[in-house]
Amino acid sequence: MKELELIAEQLKHAKNPAITSSFQHECVVLTDLVRQVKPDIPVLFLETFHHFPQTLTYRDEMTKQYGLNLVVLKAPEPKIGLWKESTKACCDVHKVGPLFSALENYDVWFTALRRDQSPSRANLKEVEPFKLPSGKAITKVAPLAAWTVRDVWRYAKEHQIKLLPLYELGYTSIGCEPCTTLPPDPNEPRSGRWQGQTLECGIHLEAK
Repeated sequence: MKELELIAEQLKHAKNPAITSSFQHECVVLTDLVRQVKPDIPVLFLETFHHFPQTLTYRDEMTKQYGLNLVVLKAPEPKIGLWKESTKACCDVHKVGPLFSALENYDVWFTALRRDQSPSRANLKEVEPFKLPSGKAITKVAPLAAWTVRDVWRYAKEHQIKLLPLYELGYTSIGCEPCTTLPPDPNEPRSGRWQGQTLECGIHLEAK
């Protein structure tokens, strides 16, 4: 499987690799793949204080089932409800800041991004350098870049991976509860995020 070969090749040269996971379906599939090569890889989860209860329950279930090396990242000064004033500010405080700060400790970052998720990810590369706000460059690896959502579901079914129950309710992209709705556009999986104001929270945007 070429994805496993890519993962193994990147891990061969990594000193401090990590994988980020929001415990959406593609994140769990990627974690399953990476763990076949490095079972103890740190799995970084952003505690935004605004998650669906189902997400946190599922996270705990999968962490126990897989024996994950879960690393929970939190803002040093959380601002609950900040999304009411500005969704961007809320993401900056609870997601972007904590993640970029944590990534200073790693040199290879595995992410479950796919090109078919949104127009903003259409040119995603499987391996590319990523510059943090500090100026430090790390390697960002997206083994599932060329996968479709059907590929993700097929892998999960074939490997009997239990998925987040919110998908059964019709959600196609799941983030924080206040900023996630059922997708108004069936052709745009991420159209239910941030009231359609944006397609990205900022964690996948390289520092300028």
